[in-house]
Amino acid sequence: MIGAGIGGLAAALSLAASGHNVTVLERAARVGGKMRSLAVGGVPVEAGPTVFTMRWVFEELFAEAGADLESEMRLRPATLLARHAWNAHERLDLFADIETSAAAIGAFAGAREAEGYRRFCARAAEVYRTLEGPFIRADRPSPVDLAQRVGLAGIGSLWRIQPFATLWSALGEYFRDPRLHQLFGRYATYCGASPFEAPATLMLVAYVEQAGVWTVEGGLSRLARTVADLAERRGVSLRTGADVTRILTERGRVAGVELVGGERIAADAVIANADVAALGGGLLGRDAAAAGDRVPARERSLSALTICTTARATGFALAHHSVFFSSDYRAEFDAILRGRRLPPDPTVYVCAQDRDGDGGSASEGPERLLLLVNAPADGGERRFSPTEIAACETTIHRKLSACGLTLEPTGSGTITTPQDFAELFPGTSGALYGRASHGWTATFKRPGVRTRVPGLYLAGGSVHPGPGVPMAAQSGRLAAAALRADLASTGR
Repeated sequence: MIGAGIGGLAAALSLAASGHNVTVLERAARVGGKMRSLAVGGVPVEAGPTVFTMRWVFEELFAEAGADLESEMRLRPATLLARHAWNAHERLDLFADIETSAAAIGAFAGAREAEGYRRFCARAAEVYRTLEGPFIRADRPSPVDLAQRVGLAGIGSLWRIQPFATLWSALGEYFRDPRLHQLFGRYATYCGASPFEAPATLMLVAYVEQAGVWTVEGGLSRLARTVADLAERRGVSLRTGADVTRILTERGRVAGVELVGGERIAADAVIANADVAALGGGLLGRDAAAAGDRVPARERSLSALTICTTARATGFALAHHSVFFSSDYRAEFDAILRGRRLPPDPTVYVCAQDRDGDGGSASEGPERLLLLVNAPADGGERRFSPTEIAACETTIHRKLSACGLTLEPTGSGTITTPQDFAELFPGTSGALYGRASHGWTATFKRPGVRTRVPGLYLAGGSVHPGPGVPMAAQSGRLAAAALRADLASTGR
């Protein structure tokens, strides 16, 4: 196993639970990949994903290994999904309960928009139900495969999920208020896409959140560590600081890997939990390049500029998840994807990690915060100057202040730029979600877990079924299942 991101860890645990000998090789000093934390003044601040959904993926994974998710992790369901603000006066909370959210939307934008929200939720549920079995739980399908999997009875449902429409245009069927258009269009950024180019099927994110968002004690980096610990208890050998330089092949199939320094490890099969662009770019050797994907710059997903800090927050009641919207969403994405620059008026996401999922206040004193704005994935080609980064920081605090939030940092925060992400995750140029989900065909361009190189499999957010913690974990489960099936059919 190359890489101890959540996809690789899930695959390792699944294989070990079924009796296979598994070694995980991770170049970093800690497991988790993008699920990481950074020390700010000696305090760990979550620096990666912060939303935990689709817990069934982990419940099934843990059950396969003879364990129970609730016994291994402390999870608390959130009643308040997120708090949204456009300025000092326009604010809207969304809740896990649809009717509570509808009432809030009605008070915010009127009864027509509340009814549109109910219809939107119904359609989001239909989209998810249509795609869970034949797409999320299954090997990567082609458009024809997907149609065959849903069957004649499901063709109507497949057509109703509007596979050829953009998310932005589809939202117009439910909302007239531009603020709600913006709020629900933001779901495209969950997979690093623009709402003006992403497919309407991404409205399924609304259903996923309503089905349950949980706060994780210790953050999602703790989830990665818990999966790794369970895998080691099931016999997995996990080596950090082990940098794989190439995948070895003999007679046209995988034979093992070679580490920096020359050590070779033989293997019947290899799962690469690395971005497919790294393989396609030859970073794991020429023999494995055919298994990867060369993602043109224009097709990369979004990157980000993040700030991990501790600060005193006053003037605005932060929720665990809070979003402060730009005044012009289209201009924001034009700046990122066409201008290839940090937007002058960004949408700012804030994760207040010491606040619970019910909107409860943090204890007195400074709290741990992750601030994030979307950015172009140009980290492999250019580095933002100190002046550009300082200007972005100023813009972020100006946006927060305009919405009523004042942050008083208690120490120096840690900034991570697209260049930093490019160095952390080689081959990506800072793209955090692989290929951007732009256009209806983008979903089918993601590689599946099987590759053209016999014995080589893929896992992670850049392959099917897509980015995000549960999807990446699901890819690991699919890779493990494919490997087991192939070993059983061919023998060693």
